[in-house]
Amino acid sequence: MSKAVEQKKLVVADIVSKLERSKTTVVADYRGLTVKQTNELRKELREAGVELQVLKNTMTRRASEQVGLSELGEYLTGPSAVAFSYDDVVAPARVLHKFAKDNKALEIKGGVVEGKVVGLEDIQALAELPSREGLLSMLLSVMQAPVRNFALAVKAVADKDGEAPEATEA
Repeated sequence: MSKAVEQKKLVVADIVSKLERSKTTVVADYRGLTVKQTNELRKELREAGVELQVLKNTMTRRASEQVGLSELGEYLTGPSAVAFSYDDVVAPARVLHKFAKDNKALEIKGGVVEGKVVGLEDIQALAELPSREGLLSMLLSVMQAPVRNFALAVKAVADKDGEAPEATEA
């Protein structure tokens, strides 16, 4: 086989590996971004633990077919930048969505979330979810509410009876 064909097979195998390991993959059209904007986007994604690559559509399409994500091919038209996140499901969607709001040249096309091909609407919905820390804070607040309400009820009963709870000595 020719050296070029071997090289292409290696690139496809690398993309297959990334698609299999990635929790979220987002495909975006970066046409119209300046070099400065592209570098800024790469920096923001890197800080969020997301890898951004500009890949050839045909090779990405072949790789997606090999991992059973052939529907991803519909988003692989025109210049495509692909963001891979191996740890955080929300990070690539959030960073790209925020960046696209500030830079109209970036257009999110679609992607893969936890092994399922999704469109722009799903990527946007994912981007608008609160952060992990925010979700944990909400959960903690919900879990504390019954205890807090009980304490307030006990205090209200004690205040109503005119007795302030006193500390007991042991």
